[in-house]
Amino acid sequence: MRDYLNMDMTEREALGVSELGLAYVGDAVYELMTRTRLCDEGCTTARNMHTAAVERVSAGAQAAAARRVLPELTESERAVYKRGRNTRVHSMARGASQTEYHMSTGLEALFGYLYLRGERARLGELFELAFAGGAGELIMNNE
Repeated sequence: MRDYLNMDMTEREALGVSELGLAYVGDAVYELMTRTRLCDEGCTTARNMHTAAVERVSAGAQAAAARRVLPELTESERAVYKRGRNTRVHSMARGASQTEYHMSTGLEALFGYLYLRGERARLGELFELAFAGGAGELIMNNE
């Protein structure tokens, strides 16, 4: 039985996944990492967690995260990012420019690729860069 929480695809297998497939998986990985981080940092109510997560995973926030991550990417990671960024998409997020949407898709594709490859340590490094300086102060349980 395949362990879908701990993937270990070969590079060839991971690169065989479509750009939108990588972004689809990467979107979920990025959101899960964001939600986990918010819990770890003390965001306790569902409402506050949801609000903080939405601010961090929007196309605009992910585009800003991509700008922070890009200088640290290896050549092969940059190629995956560009492949995702250049994908033809059939819908756009509300409130995001076309550039932001493409950048966020590139970031999601990169996260999906790293997840499928089982590169958890690298995911953690890039997530820390992506999350740093994000959507402002976290919304904590201080209503």
